[in-house]
Amino acid sequence: MYLIIILLIYLSMTVFEYWLNYLNLLNLRKYGSVIPAEFEGQIDQDLLYKTQNYNIEKMRFGFVSSVFHTIILILFLFGGIMDFYNSWIVYLNLPFIISGLIFFIILLYAETLLSIPFNLYSVFKIENKYGFNTMTPGLWFKDLIKSLLISTVLLGLVSTAGLFLIEKYPGLWWFLIWCFFLAFSVFMMYISPYIIEPLFHKFTSIGDEALEGSIRAIMQKAGIKVSRVFKIDASKRTRHTNAYFTGIGKVKRIILYDTLIEKMIRDELLSVLAHEAGHWKKRHILKFMIITECIALIVMYISFRILNTDILNDLFKIKEGTFFSDAVILGFLLTIAAFPFSPVFKYISRRNEIEADKYSYMLTGNAHGMINALVKLSRDNLSNLHPHPLYAMFHYTPPPVLERIRRIKKITEKH
Repeated sequence: MYLIIILLIYLSMTVFEYWLNYLNLLNLRKYGSVIPAEFEGQIDQDLLYKTQNYNIEKMRFGFVSSVFHTIILILFLFGGIMDFYNSWIVYLNLPFIISGLIFFIILLYAETLLSIPFNLYSVFKIENKYGFNTMTPGLWFKDLIKSLLISTVLLGLVSTAGLFLIEKYPGLWWFLIWCFFLAFSVFMMYISPYIIEPLFHKFTSIGDEALEGSIRAIMQKAGIKVSRVFKIDASKRTRHTNAYFTGIGKVKRIILYDTLIEKMIRDELLSVLAHEAGHWKKRHILKFMIITECIALIVMYISFRILNTDILNDLFKIKEGTFFSDAVILGFLLTIAAFPFSPVFKYISRRNEIEADKYSYMLTGNAHGMINALVKLSRDNLSNLHPHPLYAMFHYTPPPVLERIRRIKKITEKH
């Protein structure tokens, strides 16, 4: 009975997500041909038509992909596949840590294998059709192998450490694992730019001393010391644009996509980077980490209490219950429990983006740079200019672009 209730709740969540996507699709069809005043002279009806088709095609494909993965998940958890898989792990009669490694790594490989056809279609059909993909099949395959190897190593390290703590400290593992995950996350933030990212991208000087000088000057004004300013060869894979910071503390590495440098002028680039500086200045990342880690600590303790019982294996009818099957079931139930809180975290993220936009203006004194950058980013990435408000509430981290532009204009009017 309880299992059926859980399944119905999950299906209700899934249907609700599909309904949100449907609302978004209707909104796009209704307003997708309307040129907002903020975009006049920057886009035309042909580009709007292309934007509309791109977003509709992505939504439809996302629906098909979601239905497939939902069916697989239901079959795995509710259809007896996990019970069979877990029994096979038990049958191997291996040590606890080795059994856990095999259990989780095979799941990783299975998930990767199931995702390959959808990833191929997304990259070489949809992204290709609309002029974004620049990746060759050979490069795609190399990236897949590299990603899988990195994931295997990282999952192996995390699983081994976690399972060791569970076996060694059965009454305190929840706290020790939380400490380990926190330390590991900070460690990955530090080493990823130096070890992992160079495996996929080539980092070079931006080749413009004047631009680099302007970047260093604006960052110094924000109180950030720039160690290096890099350009990466994103154009080998995509024509989408981006920029980001790496580093812990006041010393940062600034990374610019070569596609971004090609499409934006100096003032626009500086406004984008000033926005990123705003996130650091307002301590958005630090605050978010504190909130998420506090929640994680509570969740770890609750998980510890639940995993010390047989309730999950009994509920899902796992004949030979293991800690690993318990962990998978608990992870599934936590995603259900977290769903109602999604709009709250999205709201916090949107508020942070608004604060960073305001800081960008205060730092540069140039609202047009940020507005023009947002227009170009939306135009060049074929972004949906008219998302449904309810869909945006659940899915948008930055606010919709028109809302951001209008808020920036209001800020300038006050100053």
